[in-house]
Amino acid sequence: MDVPTGGGTRAPAHPLALLGAAVLVLVGPPLLTAGGGAETGTQIPGLRLMVPNTPGGGYDITARTAAKNAEDAGLTHNIEVFNLPGAGGTVGLSRLVSEHGNGKLAMSMGLGVVGAVRSNHAPKTLDDTTPIARLTEEQDVVVVAKNSPYKTIDDLIGAWKEDPGKLPVGGGSSPGGPDHLAPMLMAKAAGIAPKQVNYIPFDGGGELLASILGSKVAFGVSGVGEYLDQIKAGELRVLAVTGPERVGELDAPTLRESGYDVDFTNWRGIVAPPGISEAERDKLTRLIEELHDSPEWQKSMQQNGWDDAFLTGEKFGDFLDAQDKRVVSVLKELGL
Repeated sequence: MDVPTGGGTRAPAHPLALLGAAVLVLVGPPLLTAGGGAETGTQIPGLRLMVPNTPGGGYDITARTAAKNAEDAGLTHNIEVFNLPGAGGTVGLSRLVSEHGNGKLAMSMGLGVVGAVRSNHAPKTLDDTTPIARLTEEQDVVVVAKNSPYKTIDDLIGAWKEDPGKLPVGGGSSPGGPDHLAPMLMAKAAGIAPKQVNYIPFDGGGELLASILGSKVAFGVSGVGEYLDQIKAGELRVLAVTGPERVGELDAPTLRESGYDVDFTNWRGIVAPPGISEAERDKLTRLIEELHDSPEWQKSMQQNGWDDAFLTGEKFGDFLDAQDKRVVSVLKELGL
């Protein structure tokens, strides 16, 4: 079952295929201030970037990388990045929507927020925001602690099939988010009923990491960029990647080449509060466009295992609508 997502050029073939991209949403009070970029009109004094989950997760890494790259590229200065976690990102989303007309606030977000809105029946949705840009797409990794008895993906899935409820899997997103959907698709491909899966949600990859290292969960599923350092340091063992191709830096097969019919990628992007002026929206979009084109950002994408999935404005808004419909469709297909 293919789960391609939105790099912008791939056409969806199956609802399961399109649920895997991860976007970054920038929300929060002002983040970027004056600096080099004045001639291009990218300066947004007092701009703040909100991260709707805990430090160390994918939204956090993406937001802090974007802020540093923007400053290093001379596009702006004194960017403030702050965390407002809770309920899979919907606490931050509610705060963003309440900042009606605030052109100096943005939020980093992705597929996890789309799922959390559905699973938490949140009163505010992404329809209430101003879409700015989809930035990246990345694969998830299936990881275990270095002392885990599972050496290969077949070892893990063999034990999982014997007693699904006794092998808890952790993910850094609420039900309906990428780290939940990926193991559910894995389970279905392996012949395990998704309703039998003991999924434990964490508010971001940072919280999940401690439980994996402490063997509180049998395995974890999260974005490549979140755990590259721990994998390279030997603290985590990566058993498989969820996308269509191997990740260059990782010695791990894809799920599909291991015999499990799953292709899944995640996306991240940026949204702003409702009610901002057209000029404010265009200025924020221009800043993100110049960030995207900068050598600093291109290098960071390569280092973090992120694929370029750049999409702005109304096209990004249409993509968000489509992702919401696909979340509903996939959850229904999985019987969840």
